[in-house]
Amino acid sequence: MDRPLRLIAGNPLDELARTLEALLVVASQPLPVEELAGAAADDPERVELALGLLSERYSEGRSGIVLEHVAGGYAFRASRSAAEACARLFERPVQRGLSQAALETLAVVAYLGPCSRPEIARIRGVAADSAVAGLLERGLIAEAGRDDGAGGAIRYRVTPLFERVFGLESLSALPRLDDIAEDTERIRERLHAVAERRGA
Repeated sequence: MDRPLRLIAGNPLDELARTLEALLVVASQPLPVEELAGAAADDPERVELALGLLSERYSEGRSGIVLEHVAGGYAFRASRSAAEACARLFERPVQRGLSQAALETLAVVAYLGPCSRPEIARIRGVAADSAVAGLLERGLIAEAGRDDGAGGAIRYRVTPLFERVFGLESLSALPRLDDIAEDTERIRERLHAVAERRGA
């Protein structure tokens, strides 16, 4: 005699992971745990456990899509090995690296920002107009109000895209100056000088 079919309930954590997977696919920016928990109508602790499952499933070298904790939230990105293919799909060359001037400007804004073009120029010792324009175009920096002083120069800050591109959970994850430069004292003096002028 045939036995009746028995329904097997799915693992609730797997079901939650699938829901989170869908939310992250449709999101246009990294989503924090609290926002994911609200959308999934579930507990933040369970959401973190489910994100752990997704992180294993979508890890670099194991999948063409990678789950990363970046810019204060979670997001999917293409794996590094698939970057060129993705660029070809959108019919544009792989994004060129940043020039030395752009990197220096980006570092000043990331470590000191928000700051204005005149402040950036004082720190770097050269005009920053071209580098700032290029970084704005790429979406790595954005306007963040104006200086209070005469002239009211526009101030700039780095964007969540900056954190995402550089794989930073937040700006606090930036390397310490001591770890990335030999002449840190000179850099630190220039940064402090501008900060003091701004505070005056």
